[in-house]
Order: sequence, then C-alpha cells, then structure tokens
Amino acid sequence: MTTAVARLTIVESKLFLRDTTSVVMGVAFPAVLLLLLGFAIPGFRDATDDLDGLRPIDIYVPIVLAMAICTTSVSVLPTYLATYRERGVLRRLATTPVGPVRLLGAQLAVNGVATLVAVGLAVAVGTVAFGVDLPRQAAGFLIALVLGTAAMFAVGLLIAAVAPRAKTATGVGMLVYFPMLFFAGVWTPGPVMPDGLRRISDFTPLGAASQAMQDSWSGTSPSALHLVVMVGYLLVAGALAARLFRWE
Repeated sequence: MTTAVARLTIVESKLFLRDTTSVVMGVAFPAVLLLLLGFAIPGFRDATDDLDGLRPIDIYVPIVLAMAICTTSVSVLPTYLATYRERGVLRRLATTPVGPVRLLGAQLAVNGVATLVAVGLAVAVGTVAFGVDLPRQAAGFLIALVLGTAAMFAVGLLIAAVAPRAKTATGVGMLVYFPMLFFAGVWTPGPVMPDGLRRISDFTPLGAASQAMQDSWSGTSPSALHLVVMVGYLLVAGALAARLFRWE
C-alpha cells in the first residue's frame, strides 16, 4: 500500500508539473513579482522613514510569501479536487485499495511541496538579488509559515468540499483569493495600512500569517493573536471541510 501511495504521489506531481498555469502562478510568480517590484519600481530599494528605516523590498518579502501560500491553497488545490470529483475519479478510487483519501493526501503533499519551493525561491531572490536579511526570529517565522500554510490549506479544502464542479471551485477560489491578498498587504503593506483595515486583517488567516512573518522577520515574536487566529481557521475550516466533503 505504501508503494501505491508513493506512486500516486509521483503521478500527481507529474500532472502538476505539466500544468503550466499551476507551475507559473503557484511556484514561479511570487519570485518573479519580487524581481519586478525590486527592479521596476523607483525607490523600492531605498530606505524610508515611513517604514522605520526599512526598504519597501524588505517589507514585501513576507507579503510575497503569503501570496505563494494563498495561490496554491485556494487557487490550485480546490480546482484539482473539484475536477477529480466532477470527472468521477474520486468515486472510482473508492472501489480500489488506494482509496480517495490517499489521493487527497497526495494532492496535499504535492501542493505543500510546491508552496515550500515557491517560498524558497522568493526568499532566495530577496536575499541574493536585493540583500534582504533572513528572518531574525527563525523559529517564529517557521511557526508562522507552517500555521499560515495549514490554515490556508484548510480554507482551500473547504472550498473543494462545497464546490460541485471545477469552474465553481475556481470562481469561489478567486473570490477568496483577492480579498485574502488585500488583507495580507499586497496592495497596502501592514505597516502603512489604516488602523481599521489592519484590525480586520489581523482576523483573516492570510493577514495573520503575513503579519506574523513580518514580525519574525524583524526580530519580534509573532503575536499570540495572530497565532490563535491561524489555529482557529485551521481547526474550524478543517472540521467543516471534513464534514462537508463529498467524494462524488
């Protein structure tokens, strides 16, 4: 059975790599966006008093990492699972020794690795191309990254659970994707976000993850509020996804 699961994961990996859109948007785009921001926008590599002496590029690395998490979790993963349900793949697997649960595990593994690769590429671009320091609070950063990824994957599974078709999953995913990015600071970074919006951002899973990673990057431990918010979304969205998920 272990061999069958490993083969299933390999097959899912190959299918993911053949999907140009998933590879470009889910893996490469966060690093490419960071390059475009750093080299194309004037002053993006200059320190400013508005950011307490930091450069905009320093602030945007954690935000781009949040984008990488969001892309695979609510854009790629739900569409794949809804496609398999729509085409009857999950139903047919239920009659085999492998079972649909293992396909779900393979999909989570593939998208999890894709997220880690995207994060690694973005961090490499930030440090090599722009001299961005690595997180000063490494443990806090890893905790924020893991919890943020888990919380967003739970949201993605919830979308996959309630979307009957691939097009529905894609549409719902996009409705979630852009507000999540907004509150994560893609258009208005956390340090300059108005207080009201920032307070709302604190209670969104990606906003909490983005701010927790920014805090750890600067040497401050992630706040208890952000950690609790991420754990809350993980537990609630995960439980709802498990309850509502249908194999056909």
